[in-house]
Amino acid sequence: MTPLLEIKNLTAGIAGKEILKDLNLSIAAGEVHAIMGPNAAGKSTLGAVLTGRPDYQVFSGSIIYKGTNLLEMKPEERAWAGIFMSFQYPIEIPGVSITALMKAAVNSKLKAAGKDELTPGEFLKLMKEKMALLKMRPDFAKREVNVGFSGGEKKRSEIFQMAMLDPTLSILDETDSGLDVDALKIVADGVNALRSTEKSTLIITHYKRLLELIKPDVVHVLRDGRIIATGGFEIVDKIENEGYDSINE
Repeated sequence: MTPLLEIKNLTAGIAGKEILKDLNLSIAAGEVHAIMGPNAAGKSTLGAVLTGRPDYQVFSGSIIYKGTNLLEMKPEERAWAGIFMSFQYPIEIPGVSITALMKAAVNSKLKAAGKDELTPGEFLKLMKEKMALLKMRPDFAKREVNVGFSGGEKKRSEIFQMAMLDPTLSILDETDSGLDVDALKIVADGVNALRSTEKSTLIITHYKRLLELIKPDVVHVLRDGRIIATGGFEIVDKIENEGYDSINE
């Protein structure tokens, strides 16, 4: 079976500096993968390269997504093709409501796929369904994007956006950072509710607690820009008990 995402010998970085070095990663449809690693290992760089941030450079290697060369696609084309990223530090967008943002994003994706935009009634129904899934209050949709939000509210908003856009590949970049226990469970429940045999998730994290709730199929350890170990949840336990230095190539 052809992988949903296939990264081969990827070397990439920023400002001419190599951060990812000859990295290989394969994710099949329906799989949840976790990438763990110490600070400056290259975890967030991987997310930035996959989503096409223009300040990051690919020096060599290839990324194939759904059989297409991802590196030839613009950032918006990657989003239209079903790649979503939940950021570690979501930005505030004053003057733009969550409803307005999601209506523009959902209809943009539909238009790119040659489909009709949602009617106001269809959009409202979809939004209510996804907000109920994430146990969000109805008034949340009227608020300005991330303005005055707590850390937990920002992360829940990111997962709500993921639910609305229904991506094929979701990249969660340290979504668990700064969350209390209740917010963490809501985020994990939302991710688990969106799991399917056709969709995949890449979770970038330092911590065991989110992975205990989401239960990834595969765990990778990234260090110095390279994946040095791949396995199951036993890797998470080893890191928790003994630290990253206990993981060897």
